[in-house]
Amino acid sequence: MNNNYLTIQQSTVAEYEINKSRFIAYLERIATENEAIEFIEKIKKKHWDARHNCSAYIIGEKANFQKADDDGEPSGTAGKPMLEVLKKNGLTDVVVVVTRYFGGIKLGAGGLIRAYGTSVTNAISAAQIVEKVLFSRLAVTIDYTLLGTLENSLHLSKYIIESKEFTDKVTLNILVPKTTVSSVKESIINWTSSHCSITQLNEFFYELSVSNEEKS
Repeated sequence: MNNNYLTIQQSTVAEYEINKSRFIAYLERIATENEAIEFIEKIKKKHWDARHNCSAYIIGEKANFQKADDDGEPSGTAGKPMLEVLKKNGLTDVVVVVTRYFGGIKLGAGGLIRAYGTSVTNAISAAQIVEKVLFSRLAVTIDYTLLGTLENSLHLSKYIIESKEFTDKVTLNILVPKTTVSSVKESIINWTSSHCSITQLNEFFYELSVSNEEKS
């Protein structure tokens, strides 16, 4: 299992025009191939009058399922460059459809490759990228006297306190990136002078926003 991967937060649309040909790129987040196929068919129905509705998608945390379709454009001039842009940006669990309304001027193979690639790049630039990071949930049980010290230390270290349970002792459920579990446990032991019980619970993917600066 990968510890992190990138995807988009929500769907985006971007338009691009060159030599009177109009390109409309639709970028959508998906989880399965069926969702990708359904989205492609949805756009084809919406733009039934367009010359082409080319598509590409990548699925899986390891980007292990990839597919591209030129939809009638010369082989390798649409779907493949669209897919390459998704790969270059490290995205997965996404599908993109680029609708082309032909403007009467042929672009040539190189022009088509650039146009379809640019269309996808524009859609990605307009999207909010999120990083799916593999987190672990830790249950830390301590005496009440240590609650303030531990909370302050966790906040200063920017660890996420998900919840607190109060019984004869206090149990804090803490969310930390899987890659930092060992160091976080060591820190908690130090902060509490070993007066704690730490149980590692489940693992799950947690979404973190990626800024525009980080995308570029």
